[in-house]
Amino acid sequence: MNEYEQEDPIPQGDLALQLTALPRETNGFGDIYGGWLVSQMDLAGTAMASRVAGGRVATVSIDRMAFMVPVAVGAQLSFYTQTLEVGRSSIRMLVEVWSDDPLSSEWRKVTEAVFVFVAIDGSGRTRPVTPRR
Repeated sequence: MNEYEQEDPIPQGDLALQLTALPRETNGFGDIYGGWLVSQMDLAGTAMASRVAGGRVATVSIDRMAFMVPVAVGAQLSFYTQTLEVGRSSIRMLVEVWSDDPLSSEWRKVTEAVFVFVAIDGSGRTRPVTPRR
């Protein structure tokens, strides 16, 4: 078990995004595409990292990613973010995805990843993080 996994998991951090998995985001078996899910995680993480940075941020990397269960079409997805570290210009953020399956009413953790964002200025150059007051 790594430092982010828990024995009896509950969402970590703040709710950043909620949406429903639609048929257009699924493969032929009715499961959502992993790439689509990663892009939604990036949106949730970017929204929260820009608050922390006090402005524009860009995604630099995804430290690690683990898919735990498939997600069927119609599932309600909740994206939670937790700031792990703030550097001079970077922000490490844990992004978790939880699913509420409407057919089984089962609440479960789908995936997690650690995203790294960097604060950038209007020209796309790195800038120091200036937290909002």
